[in-house]
Amino acid sequence: MSELNQDKSWAEGDAFLLRSAELLHRYGTPSFRLEGVMEKVSDSLGLAGVFLYTPTALVIGIRDSSGERTYVRRVDSEDVDISKILQLDGALEELEDGAIDIGQAAERLEAIADSPPTYSNAVSAMAAFLACASVAAIFGGSLLELAVAGVFGCVIALFSMYAARFAQRGLMEPLLGFSVAAAAMGLSYLIPVNDRLVTLAALILPIPGLALTVALTELAVGHLSSGSARLAGAIIRLFTLVVGVGIAWRLAVAVGYVGMPVAEPLPSWSLWLAVCLAPIAFAIIFKAPLSQWPAIILVVVLAFTTSYFVGSWAGIEMGAFTGALVVGCGSNAYARIRNRPAMITQTPGLLILVPGSVGYSSLTALIEDDTIRGIDLAFSMLMLGVSLVGGLLLANQLISPKRIL
Repeated sequence: MSELNQDKSWAEGDAFLLRSAELLHRYGTPSFRLEGVMEKVSDSLGLAGVFLYTPTALVIGIRDSSGERTYVRRVDSEDVDISKILQLDGALEELEDGAIDIGQAAERLEAIADSPPTYSNAVSAMAAFLACASVAAIFGGSLLELAVAGVFGCVIALFSMYAARFAQRGLMEPLLGFSVAAAAMGLSYLIPVNDRLVTLAALILPIPGLALTVALTELAVGHLSSGSARLAGAIIRLFTLVVGVGIAWRLAVAVGYVGMPVAEPLPSWSLWLAVCLAPIAFAIIFKAPLSQWPAIILVVVLAFTTSYFVGSWAGIEMGAFTGALVVGCGSNAYARIRNRPAMITQTPGLLILVPGSVGYSSLTALIEDDTIRGIDLAFSMLMLGVSLVGGLLLANQLISPKRIL
């Protein structure tokens, strides 16, 4: 092969690896999965690749007979997009199997990146309504509280879609926290709703519980730079969100706000209806295609049911551990049977278990000068997060996923 052809060959391979890593990063792939799958792809191309991932940066080193090259890219990750991760996984698998060449694979990547979202903004907003209403039901809310939390969640989703591009980074969380808390308290003068419950349920999607769990998982498996950065980001997002809520509460106390009578909660069976409906909302929020809904619903319902009953019997930490174990085993089994990424069911399955609401309650307790309760809840959040990570790691030992994603 001439020197010109060699240069063209490694340039094409480098460009493909860079683009693949950027897209996997953008669509929410955790570091331990991204680095593993990219090393496998680089091996299939005959290149020795080293990949270092943090939530805002990629450092890629590639070595072959012509020498060693290092690339640094800054990439902001977006929300998890299961549909595009599924398509990316398919394209990379075909390249590894030799079904397509690197040029065709590169074209596939660009087509995936340019493809429209799986669901429209209107459908995504309705999914946010359903998710927040379901969470309000899980927290024991009344029918009015479900409706109000759902409406607030829908408004938050629409605001995030259309206003995020104009809002300064870091301003969204305190603005959302203040607006929702103030609106909930104002509405409680008109209808019998618990403003605290409504605020928590409406903010459940912006609360970074999933990011916290992923960060602890990355730390546990030795991805210290990514895990530390993600953990710091999740904590700051939670703090800024609660700061907005706290400001609203302090202002309310200053003007003499008192809690109003609330309506009767729904009967106990409503909890299980909410648990069955929540996975549909999660599937849409994470942009999972309709064909993956049955598996997502099954894993989420089994995980919550296991966590609920085991937690009632042996404590919430044991409930979180067994719930995560069910999520991990179910997702890995699905990945092996269907040859699909385990992330398809694992990400929505974890969302219903993550300790974000406990972290929120810890900070709000501190704001209200209930220091002992706040510290106790903070410790519970940490223990729940570690329990989830332990369940996932044990699941990977019991049933190893067929594919890295």
